[in-house]
Amino acid sequence: MARNTTPYYSSQMEMEFGDGVPPRATVLPTLGQLLKHVGDVRKEATGDGGDTPEHRALDMTDVSLEPHSLPFVLSFSNLTYSVKVGRKMSFPTLFSRRRGAVTEDGGESLFTRTKTLLNDISGEARDGEILAVMGASGSGKSTLIDALANRIAKGSLKGSVKLNGEALESRLLKVISAYVMQDDLLFPMLTVEETLMFAAEFRLPRTLSRSKKKQRVQALIDQLGLRNAAKTVIGDEGHRGVSGGERRRVSIGIDIIHDPIILFLDEPTSGLDSTSAFMVVKVLQRIAHTGSIVVMSVHQPSSRILTLLDQMIFLSRGQTVFSGSPMQLPLFFSEFGHPIPENENRTEFALDLIRELEGSPGGTKSLVEFNKSWQSMKNSGILKTEVNYIPSQSHQNQLSLKEAISASISRGKLVPGATNTNINTSPASSLVPTFANPFWIEMGKLSERSFTNSRRMPELFGIRFAAIFVTGFILATMFWQLDNSPKGVQERLGFFAFAMSTTFYTTADALPVFLQERYIFMRETAYNAYRRSSYLISHALVALPALLILSLTFAATTFWAVGLDGGLTGFVFYFLVIFASFWAGNSFVTFLSGVVPHVMLGYTIVVAILAYFLLFSGFFINRNRIPDYWIWFHYLSLVKYPYEAVLQNEFDDAVKCFVRGVQIFDSTPLAAAARGTKVKLLESMSGTLGMNITETTCLTTGRDILEQNGVTELSKWNCLWVIGDLRELGFINRAQRLNLFHKIKDKKYNRQF
Repeated sequence: MARNTTPYYSSQMEMEFGDGVPPRATVLPTLGQLLKHVGDVRKEATGDGGDTPEHRALDMTDVSLEPHSLPFVLSFSNLTYSVKVGRKMSFPTLFSRRRGAVTEDGGESLFTRTKTLLNDISGEARDGEILAVMGASGSGKSTLIDALANRIAKGSLKGSVKLNGEALESRLLKVISAYVMQDDLLFPMLTVEETLMFAAEFRLPRTLSRSKKKQRVQALIDQLGLRNAAKTVIGDEGHRGVSGGERRRVSIGIDIIHDPIILFLDEPTSGLDSTSAFMVVKVLQRIAHTGSIVVMSVHQPSSRILTLLDQMIFLSRGQTVFSGSPMQLPLFFSEFGHPIPENENRTEFALDLIRELEGSPGGTKSLVEFNKSWQSMKNSGILKTEVNYIPSQSHQNQLSLKEAISASISRGKLVPGATNTNINTSPASSLVPTFANPFWIEMGKLSERSFTNSRRMPELFGIRFAAIFVTGFILATMFWQLDNSPKGVQERLGFFAFAMSTTFYTTADALPVFLQERYIFMRETAYNAYRRSSYLISHALVALPALLILSLTFAATTFWAVGLDGGLTGFVFYFLVIFASFWAGNSFVTFLSGVVPHVMLGYTIVVAILAYFLLFSGFFINRNRIPDYWIWFHYLSLVKYPYEAVLQNEFDDAVKCFVRGVQIFDSTPLAAAARGTKVKLLESMSGTLGMNITETTCLTTGRDILEQNGVTELSKWNCLWVIGDLRELGFINRAQRLNLFHKIKDKKYNRQF
């Protein structure tokens, strides 16, 4: 296989070989010469050679250099993976298993069976080549890619995956490889150039100047054939953007921005027309020629794509039915007794034959056994094929993993990987950093990306702002200038309960926002583009300005119109409570969207839980009367704390009176009695109680209202603190949580009030 040693991100790449393949170097350098070149590059990385490492290509045409084996060989052997699936129950099956009859899944449980997705799969992939995993739907293509990319739990995957004969550590694999998912997960309102530039900011080190990062992005745009679409937004269902083939190439570009050694792709040509699919695979061939291992799954490639592939593995129900070069397919099926007709697509013929065998009584067992004997004869040299493909085990001069990675860094691979590490004493994983940038750089770039994407969709914030303003306007006109009578007290309680619950309900629109970014976040963090903590902090920072505007709008619309107490100080606290409620609600909905990855199901759960929060907030039933077995939910309620905070902000006044004299009868059947009758009743009560009660005597102050509603446990500032403290389960500190726990446990909670 021809190979190019020029770094992939070189701006001269297109000029060197265009769409063609560079000639193979006839002689390669010795290990000592490679390591000497690595040392020179490291001197540059530490400051002796300039501010940033200069990535250069080795001169592979020097006739004085001795040949050696390929730098990277990804080998996998005996990969087996099984999962438990539900069993379809029927009366005959149920009775046969009860009688102890032997079934095809003997020894398994009554309700589950074991399904083997991979069955003893072996093979290898080399740098400079494309390994294509093929097969019908359900054959195990994506599962094999996931197994090689360490995306399957090690405990359930049997077999070994090695790079240059050494087992791959999870941390090292994340840094030296990239995984391109089948779906294009991109921010819709960023342009192609911006998308790749943000990827460069995440994956390339800060020691690399911004101008060099831009050069890398521009070279990558040319290499991917995206120059005409560089300034076009990605687009989505509501915004016109790039084509499907261009979108797929952008998805590949963001994962190869740092020039990884291994590139995994799951169905990169899925959903594309033949021309776009060919262009994508052509790009992958160029990536392979720069010294990368490319492993991809493909469903049914065209004859043009077939010419770009170097090695193929055909799978059928988790088993290998062919492994070798595309050039070997005619001879393989001819020896099997099913020659491929002339002028027919080889892969289509192979897939049709495999499907036909799968439907036969014996299945593909005969083809699996024939492939094993074929591989044995090929490896032993008995079988002469058009392409000589010597297994990596036969190479005696194979570089160790540390030496191969160092050599790749010297040639320009792994842009963030050139470190000042002694390769003779350190493990391979220490040659490359876990993350390319410190967390504050990540946080800044994540915030910039999120803000840019949101700024170009102002309709989302506009709809949310309109909903908040309309809700505040309706509440203001409904509860206009409430008085200080007993009815005014009840109306205030109703207003606060509805207003505080509304702040949480209006945050439900954040659910699809994170669901859209969920898989982007998972893809980027899976291969250490940035830290999870950086994303969390940046997400919160970007949301703050919008939440501040919404909180101020709602507070200003309702506070003075309703006639709430406290003046300017009271308004500021009221605004802070609403802002904290928006923040808590937004964080809560984001948390749920991470747990429930379905929009409609997520909305149902959000609405239900918020309804429960309102029910247990203390408005419908006082805390003192909540049953002991439900009191825990009262303290988990997010509505409880802002509700109690605004109640204290309004009623925490020992002087302000809300019930005077005859107003005591307003909530009783005596409310319709004549005023004189009520005065006589007050005089009678005065004699009985031994105290003078007149029409102006204050019978209920604001503090009394708080005690009547059970709002006595936390101060308003503590309530505000709890709203913003999402790391705790609704309590202030450990001591208070333990104290409340013991009160609930002893079933004596709050009966003294």
